[in-house]
Amino acid sequence: MNKNISDEKLPRFIDNQKLRNMGVIFLIAQIFAILFSFFVSIPLGFILVLLFILSLLFFKNASEEFFYEINQYILNLSYRIKRGEQEALIKMPIGILMLNNEGDVDWVNPYMLTELSDNEIVGRKLKDIDEDLYRELENVKETDMYTIRWNEKIYQVHAQNDIHVIYLMDVTEYAQIKERYEEDRPVIGYLFFDNYDELTQGLDDRAVSSFDNMLTTYLSNWGKQHGIFYKRISDDRYFLLMDRKELRRMENERFSIIDNIRERTSKRNLPLTISIGLTYGSATFDQLADLAQNNLDLALGRGGDQAVVKPIDGDPRYYGGKTNPMEKRTRVRSRMISQAMQDIMLETDNIFVMGHKNPDMDAIGSSLGIQRIAKMHHKACWIVIDKEDLGADVTKLMAEIEKDSQISRYIISPEVAEEMVTPESLIVLVDHHKPSMSIAPNLLKKTKKNMVIDHHRRGEEFVDSPLLVYIEPYASSTAELITELFEYVPTEGDPINKIEATALLGGIIVDTNNFSLRTGSRTFDAASYLQSVGANSTLIQRMLKEDPEVYLKRSHLIETMEFVEENYAIAHGNEDVLYHPVVAAQTADTMLAMTNVEASFVITRRDSKTVGISARSLGKINVQRIMEKMGGGGHLSNAATQISDQSIEEVKQQLIDALHEYKNN
Repeated sequence: MNKNISDEKLPRFIDNQKLRNMGVIFLIAQIFAILFSFFVSIPLGFILVLLFILSLLFFKNASEEFFYEINQYILNLSYRIKRGEQEALIKMPIGILMLNNEGDVDWVNPYMLTELSDNEIVGRKLKDIDEDLYRELENVKETDMYTIRWNEKIYQVHAQNDIHVIYLMDVTEYAQIKERYEEDRPVIGYLFFDNYDELTQGLDDRAVSSFDNMLTTYLSNWGKQHGIFYKRISDDRYFLLMDRKELRRMENERFSIIDNIRERTSKRNLPLTISIGLTYGSATFDQLADLAQNNLDLALGRGGDQAVVKPIDGDPRYYGGKTNPMEKRTRVRSRMISQAMQDIMLETDNIFVMGHKNPDMDAIGSSLGIQRIAKMHHKACWIVIDKEDLGADVTKLMAEIEKDSQISRYIISPEVAEEMVTPESLIVLVDHHKPSMSIAPNLLKKTKKNMVIDHHRRGEEFVDSPLLVYIEPYASSTAELITELFEYVPTEGDPINKIEATALLGGIIVDTNNFSLRTGSRTFDAASYLQSVGANSTLIQRMLKEDPEVYLKRSHLIETMEFVEENYAIAHGNEDVLYHPVVAAQTADTMLAMTNVEASFVITRRDSKTVGISARSLGKINVQRIMEKMGGGGHLSNAATQISDQSIEEVKQQLIDALHEYKNN
């Protein structure tokens, strides 16, 4: 052995102070034993000395051999580790890219070299070697751990910026497993025939059977084509089960089944529309079923003829909704809603009714109508109005209302309403269903009892757990819906008076643009009833008269009109001029009456931080979908949005992008 133990650095677990102490104690004990043996017998002492020397020599040889074997093991292990590191750099499926301070390639490992198409790489810019890889790695940070797609593979990327090294680990197999898992996850939903009962109620059994066979055949072919399991659970409702891959395919097709069924049934003069609600995500099947039903309700609340896809933890996606909603309201439904509303009112102490911010005649008239119904049941009903936020026509209407002390004393501000409301109070939202649009949204936080009466298509935002929801998107106005409810209210209380009837009729006239838009037979029935109870159409015309300043503002807006895409007209105001929402809405209506204008959009500054858009169409273009892309909502032909902290020019460009996206889809 040519190794000297003293020259070696012992491992910590061997070079231990406790072991040293034990060795010293053992040595001292041996010395005392030898000394003691000399006192007993001198020959015995010499024998022990000889044995002690032999044991020391044996221990020295054994320990040298032991430490030599340890060192050999460590040297061998160190060699194997270094060899393993080298083999890993060369053979493991990990790409290693080393750059210098200037971004030139200093070195790549053999695996990375095989993935690059160019072998001449040292000293060159990565952009010149492989532009696709350069683009993927351009913004990589040391704290990032993300995946990229390159050379038809998927890599997980990590960087060490201090030594300018980037690692690319091939995770294609695992990524494909994850993708297959996501594609195979279940999607459940419901398909509903919106107007099946209305279409078949006048048909005989043979015609109904023929119609059903046609629908069943089409749905069967559609289900086989997309790998969908479907089950009819009622005359007009189907349960759907599919996977994410097929859902993605249907979304790419923009749910063509909606248009196909409508077109096919229209050839039989039975234009059927369908609504679909679908959902998926990490949840139990009962939770998925509940959300699928909510999505179907959302599609129906938006007028039907569309599909709503909303994952458990995501935002809804809308498809279809290109046609005006068909009238599905019946006298029976109106009577049921009226009775349910009266029952709720009778169980309530205080009632508060409010419209949306910047209320129009429809919101004010509807509020007066609800208050009258409450009075007919001898219930106190307070109308919440912010008098500082009124347009010219509503200001004139409020001046007329102030003349009637029996009504005006029940008109309160949002601040007073917040002091009066209790957990047992009832809040009635009219002409809107989004809490954020309410005049006093804090009222909804102080009580759980609320109801909604609206004619706008339902959006994702909605009040929590309403006691009653009456949303009919095909109706001309909320005033029309409330007017019909009077037919089923007991006449024991004071009947509707002239100013209330005038306000309700004014709401119908404004929302239908003098009965030219969204007008049905029920609209004229409601208007006829209001006329019969004293509505003053002359007073309405006086209230709707424009101030010259408003007319000039509208004319200035029209001067800025320009066409974007085909038949899309956009007008905008000046950055430093504030416009009331009514002015923008009237301008959009005026533009819509011009030649070659199918949809009109007016962009104006509402206040120092907010820019608003008023959108109108003749029905072929769904302006609601366009406004929803920008955070708003409304009707298929009447919608709006408000955007904060942006200039008019920025909002205009955002609108143009939304129009391009809508047209391309």
